[in-house]
Amino acid sequence: MTQPFELPSFYVPHPARLNPHLEEARTHSTAWAREMGMLEGSGIWDQADLEAHDYGLLCAYTHPDASAEALSLVTDWYVWVFFFDDHFLEVYKRTNDREGGKAYLDRLPLFMPADPATPMPEPTNPVEAGLADLWRRTVPAMGEDWRIRFAESTRNLLNESLWELANINAGRIANPVEYIEMRRKVGGAPWSAGLIEYAAGAEVPKEVSGSRPLRVLMDAFADGVHLRNDLFSYQREVEDEGELSNGVLVLETFLGCTTQEAAEAVNDLLTSRLQQFENTVFTELPVLFAETGLDPEGCARVLAYVKGLQDWQSGGHEWHMRSSRYMNGGGAAAGSGGNWWDAYAIGGVGTSALDVLRPGASGGLPGGMGELGSLSRARAAVEESVPAAGPDPAARRARSHAHVPFQHVGPSRLPEFRHPFTVEPSPHLDSSRLHTGAWAERMGLLETQPGVIGSGVWTAEKLADYDFPLCSAGIHPDATAEELDLTSDWLAWGTYADDYYPVVFGRRRDLLGARLQNERFSAFMPVDGGPVPDPVNALERGLADLWRRTVAPMTVEARRRFREAVESMVASWLWELANQAQHRIPDPVDYIEMRRRTFGSDLTMGLGRLSHGQAVPQAIHESGPMRSLENAAADYACMMNDLYSYQKEVEYEGEVHNAVLVVQNFFNCDYPSAVRIVDDLMHSRVDQFQHVAQNEFPVLYEDFGLDAEARALLDGHVKRLENWIAGIDVWHRDCRRYGEADLRRHFGLETATVPAVAALSAADAPGGEAPAADAPAGVAALRLGPTGFGTAGARAPLGGAVLAAAGAPGPVRAAAELR
Repeated sequence: MTQPFELPSFYVPHPARLNPHLEEARTHSTAWAREMGMLEGSGIWDQADLEAHDYGLLCAYTHPDASAEALSLVTDWYVWVFFFDDHFLEVYKRTNDREGGKAYLDRLPLFMPADPATPMPEPTNPVEAGLADLWRRTVPAMGEDWRIRFAESTRNLLNESLWELANINAGRIANPVEYIEMRRKVGGAPWSAGLIEYAAGAEVPKEVSGSRPLRVLMDAFADGVHLRNDLFSYQREVEDEGELSNGVLVLETFLGCTTQEAAEAVNDLLTSRLQQFENTVFTELPVLFAETGLDPEGCARVLAYVKGLQDWQSGGHEWHMRSSRYMNGGGAAAGSGGNWWDAYAIGGVGTSALDVLRPGASGGLPGGMGELGSLSRARAAVEESVPAAGPDPAARRARSHAHVPFQHVGPSRLPEFRHPFTVEPSPHLDSSRLHTGAWAERMGLLETQPGVIGSGVWTAEKLADYDFPLCSAGIHPDATAEELDLTSDWLAWGTYADDYYPVVFGRRRDLLGARLQNERFSAFMPVDGGPVPDPVNALERGLADLWRRTVAPMTVEARRRFREAVESMVASWLWELANQAQHRIPDPVDYIEMRRRTFGSDLTMGLGRLSHGQAVPQAIHESGPMRSLENAAADYACMMNDLYSYQKEVEYEGEVHNAVLVVQNFFNCDYPSAVRIVDDLMHSRVDQFQHVAQNEFPVLYEDFGLDAEARALLDGHVKRLENWIAGIDVWHRDCRRYGEADLRRHFGLETATVPAVAALSAADAPGGEAPAADAPAGVAALRLGPTGFGTAGARAPLGGAVLAAAGAPGPVRAAAELR
């Protein structure tokens, strides 16, 4: 059968190695599979199938340093999970039997008790028998935290098969963001990460297992594994099995491009995720170790785990190139004779990615970078594409750090914001406007903080233009006057802090100061109603007041969850500051997931529930459909904000955190093309929101056996999210925070000469570009100071007075103050 596309050149930075216990693992796993009933008579596999798939080879590649006993056990786990996948396909997916599939999946957690002493039921099929045996053999060597995490990832792997089944039944192809999130669960890479901890003797310490760096490492690892698998399995899954859950198909559909172009785009995303993994290892793990005070043994276990994840990526790639299960043109071993056992031969172990002589081996996107933007759905016919080779992985990494800030981009380009939701604003809007202005002044948000340079980020005029009560009146239309005042104040406080951090902490690269401020925030949010410290600035004073007014009617558990929402938001600002310090445009997947936090999505959604109590039971709130619904709403609102704020952030603030800029960087496309892609993506998210509400929530109600009252509460939650989207839309349209005339006024740039601003910022850009040709002479004079290696920090003291003496215009002075 002809392959539907040529495999791209993969980024595989670590050589694959082969475990010397391979043959022992192969022999053991075959005998084990037969004992569990997975071979002859199962109707799924016979021994020839198992030998052709060669899971022993997969595990020998992915766990090259495991002992013989550990390798055999891990191989049994992989035999089990692939048998489950094929068994579920034949029995439930091909027959579209969701009810039977759910009953089948509901029994499997019984064979993974957190307490190893808990009795298990009698297995009724090979999947249950295999899981029971594997659990008994594995858990004695691991701690309770690992058992809980691994059981959860196994349940996710099993249960999200129902999501795939539902999409097959509906004939629905997921959007890219939804697909990445769901693929992590159903694809099983987080599950594989748990087995890496076992095989490498590197159980991650509980103190750090839930931290952002460890989460990002696992997510980036998972995305790399899954996207690579999607490239190799496209032919088998899409053409043979009728699967709709494949990344190549998802991007082919979303971008409206050819299968080859979609495959190249998937490979670009795979490369980006692996580079995100590397960035996290080198920039976030050292900080995590220092912050948590992790002892040397704990640090060594984390680093051994990282090495295990790297080994899995490289070994998994090598196995895909050789396994008969996948599309690989016969595999890298084909035609190489005995050379594939030679570690130093091209075609040998660990060298399958070194096909540098193949055309297009740069690993980039064929078809030109402006072209992919034009391929955005329903727009492919309006532009003519010119094929061109894309960047290699090194160029892609460099481009993420090469953005020149303060470039002139002109007024933000706004598409039509299509959503079906409307909302009538609260009748208390005008009175809340008066209240919020007085509250902000009383808290000190409208004045410079004593001794803090650059802290005068707001004035009364700016606050009135920003009009946060207008947003509150939409997201919380049925609020009382007091509740509307409270939500308006929260929005004012959060936005003030979001404006404050990059100016006060970011311009000095003062990440330590920002972390200390975050730690103090938690002290002003006691869940037990205890005393708080004396506030030392407007941020603390405002938070203390808001917390006191918000949590009085809440239960302790509700207070804890609300505090976590605030802490998640402020912690995400540290992520932004770290990227700012690195001058790095984020990876697109990391950006979308962190953008929900920087936007304060959980916090602002929670504000709409203040008058309703905790209407949603926690178990349902944590369910897949609920998270999918809320994430889809959050992404729509976040991308809407990024479209409106593009000029403000890119031209006036020198920001690197904007969805349009992230898309421009990833696809290396122009601004209009990036806007079209973001527009398509955000509307695919609102379509998903409606799909979940209309199709997945009724199933959720049935699965949880909810009565009419509980269903009405959840229907009300959906309506509040619709109000949230509509209210945020109205606010962006009618406030005076993002228009070009408002930006000039707010930034004191009525006579702005934007090239001058860009010229000033070029001193901080990679390569130290010279000032623009049309920049004022005074700007060129700024470069007369030290310019050698390591001297960039010497330019920091340049303030408005120095710039004025140099002859720079007011806009340039203002830009310097923001730095």
